[in-house]
Amino acid sequence: MALKVLTVDDSKTIRMIVKKAFSPYDCELFEAENGIEGLSLASREKPDLIVLDITMPVMTGTEMLEKLKADPLLKGIPVIMLTAESGRDNVMQIVKMGVKDYMVKPFKGEQLIERIQKIFKLEEKSEGKEEVDTSKLYFSSDGDCMVLTLPAKISRPVSSDIEGHLGNQLKEMLDAGQRKFIMDLRKVAEINISLIKLILHVVQTCQKSNVTVRSVGTVTLSDGLKEFSETSDLTVETSIEAAKATF
Repeated sequence: MALKVLTVDDSKTIRMIVKKAFSPYDCELFEAENGIEGLSLASREKPDLIVLDITMPVMTGTEMLEKLKADPLLKGIPVIMLTAESGRDNVMQIVKMGVKDYMVKPFKGEQLIERIQKIFKLEEKSEGKEEVDTSKLYFSSDGDCMVLTLPAKISRPVSSDIEGHLGNQLKEMLDAGQRKFIMDLRKVAEINISLIKLILHVVQTCQKSNVTVRSVGTVTLSDGLKEFSETSDLTVETSIEAAKATF
C-alpha cells in the first residue's frame, strides 16, 4: 500500500522539492499551503506522515501541531517539522513539541528522504508500474474545443494537478490548430479561494497562449462568482452548446 504523505507549507517551491523527493517511491502525496487546509486534509486522508512548516499564514505549523496532538485520531501521525532557524533554542522548542524529526531550510530532497527512511521503509516504484495520467480526469475534447471539467470541490492539490497539466494540454491544442477552450464549472458545489485562483490561472494562461476561453456553469455558481471582485466580470454560459455559440 502506498505511503500517504501530507506536505503543509505556504512555499510552492518547498512543496515541489518534497514532491520530487518522493517521486521515485510508492507514495501518495497531498499538499496544503496553511495549517487550516493541512488539518482538513489530515482529517480526511489520515496520512502516514506529515511534513510541516513552522511559519505560515492563516494558521502556523505550531498551531496545527497542537491541534493534531489534541485529536485522538491524528496525534499518532509522525511529523517532520521544517524551520528556517537553526539556533539551539529554536531546535529545543521544536523537539518539545513532540515531532519525530526536524529539518532546517534550505534542504535537499535527498536529505529529507534520509530522515524519513529512519521512520519508514520507502518502497521504490516498480519499473513496470506506470503513473496514472490524471489529466484524463479533467481534460477532454469536444469537436474542435478542449473542455476542462472541474470536480465538485477544488482543493489545493486538485488545483496544482490541473495547473500542472494545463500547459501540455494547451500545447497539444495549438499543435492541432485548435484555439477554443471551455471551462466547465457545472459540477462545482463550493466556491473557495482555490477555485477563484484556479479560474484566474486558467483564463490568464489561455490568454497568454492566444486561446479563447469560455466558461459554463449553473446560475447559482455564476451569481456566487460575481461576489468576488476577481471573477465578477466572468461570463458563465449555462451549457456547452451555448458556450460554443459565442466563439
